[in-house]
Amino acid sequence: MNRSLRPDAVLIQAVIAGALSFAHLHDLAAAAGQSGWKAWAYPISVDLLLVAAWRRLRAGRDRSSWTWFVIALAASLGANVATAGLLDLHQVPAWLRILVAGWPALAFLGGTLLVHAPTPVTADVAPQLEEEPAAPEVEVHRTDTPEPVAPPPAPELAPAPPKPPAGTSAVPPALLDHARSLADAHRSRTGEQITADALTARLGLPTPTCQAIAAQLQLA
Repeated sequence: MNRSLRPDAVLIQAVIAGALSFAHLHDLAAAAGQSGWKAWAYPISVDLLLVAAWRRLRAGRDRSSWTWFVIALAASLGANVATAGLLDLHQVPAWLRILVAGWPALAFLGGTLLVHAPTPVTADVAPQLEEEPAAPEVEVHRTDTPEPVAPPPAPELAPAPPKPPAGTSAVPPALLDHARSLADAHRSRTGEQITADALTARLGLPTPTCQAIAAQLQLA
């Protein structure tokens, strides 16, 4: 399928600006004594350093990338301004000749530093780097036999109250204590144990309940 080519104003503007800047750098290098292919290599060197610094800035901000981006941008803008009639290209000053002659070494240094600069750590990778690695598990083999540890002594339990004999109903503790106090009072007064009939008469409760109390108190 044929795809229609539509002109992009921004792309066209970039091509025109790049061509003009390229020509200005070439003319300045030629005026500074760099003839032949050397004059054409200067604009290529400046543009490559500018692009390399810009790519480093997009990957992550760092001071060295900004430094070399500003240096390359100043060289490009300086050539554009110098060739606009403010500088006599037939009589280039000595300091400009020195800058043009020293540019290859400066561009080589900047390109090398940008290529070998450490990659900035992004936000997604930073938390992973901060996590400490887990300590390796160490298996310990003992040559001696450990002494057996005795279990702790069981706590002493309070004695359970006596269960009523089989066939009798449970008696409330308060009623049982009252009957025991009556039996103790009878023993201290008469010196003999109270009988079941006497306890029944003293309590005035139903016969099954009194029989259950007498059975728990072991009365005849």
